[in-house]
Amino acid sequence: MRGHGSTDTTDEENLSSTIMASDVGDVLKALFPDSSPPTVVIGHSMGGAIAVHAAVEGCIPNLIGVVVIDVVEGTAMEALTSMQTFLRGRPNTFPSLDNAIEWCIKSGQTRNLEAAKVSMPGQLKNIASGRSAAQENFAEEAVHNEFITSNLPAGSFAEEDEEKQDEKMEESNANEQEVKKTGYTWRINLSKTEKYWNSWFHGLSNMFLSIPAAKILLLAGIDRLDKDLTVGQMQGKFQMHVLPQCGHAVHEDVPDRVAEVVATFLVRNRFAEAKENFHRPFPCC
Repeated sequence: MRGHGSTDTTDEENLSSTIMASDVGDVLKALFPDSSPPTVVIGHSMGGAIAVHAAVEGCIPNLIGVVVIDVVEGTAMEALTSMQTFLRGRPNTFPSLDNAIEWCIKSGQTRNLEAAKVSMPGQLKNIASGRSAAQENFAEEAVHNEFITSNLPAGSFAEEDEEKQDEKMEESNANEQEVKKTGYTWRINLSKTEKYWNSWFHGLSNMFLSIPAAKILLLAGIDRLDKDLTVGQMQGKFQMHVLPQCGHAVHEDVPDRVAEVVATFLVRNRFAEAKENFHRPFPCC
């Protein structure tokens, strides 16, 4: 997805629902150029809204299921009124990735440290190089693995080889530290994308209900339901599961429980077969 992770596009700030839904379709075409396999699409928050748009706009040829995590039209539209205030209140820069991860936890963006280590780098870029922090992490791991798995003769390292490896590692680390001196900033200036916000969520509930594929809505609280979804849920048009004692980043705060719910959804709809001793959580709504 543009503006996320290690993806680079020529128009990073065009986050319209139509463009991002087409991005989903383009990814599927790149992965499966001949024919798309049965596909279940999963999205959280704005990503959940884009998953719904992609489904409704026919961007996923062989769609069999939709999993939407903690996004409801009513509460999302209400939250947009205070979004600029929220964006102004967060730091513009971070001296290091560790500092950014610490902010993520202390500000309540997620309650799971391990999740923050994964999700924060994809939202930031190095101020000096302009490179995504996620790309830096991958590059550092690759350099580290190259030293660990270097193709040297079997047996113990020769002393000369060890010295050369140490010199190369020190040089690589020095270069990385030089680039990182100016710190990190947000990869996308979300304030500039305000014109697209309404398109993400307007009409979302009815679009979700209109999807013919199997659907499940995971929520952090029952109070998030709006009128259309409440009626639809009572009519059995979709499955709902509430995971209490977690924040908006449901999949980050309680990943194991989200995985159980999604797995149960897949097995229940016969999209997958359960392994031995598979435990199905009771529906909670």
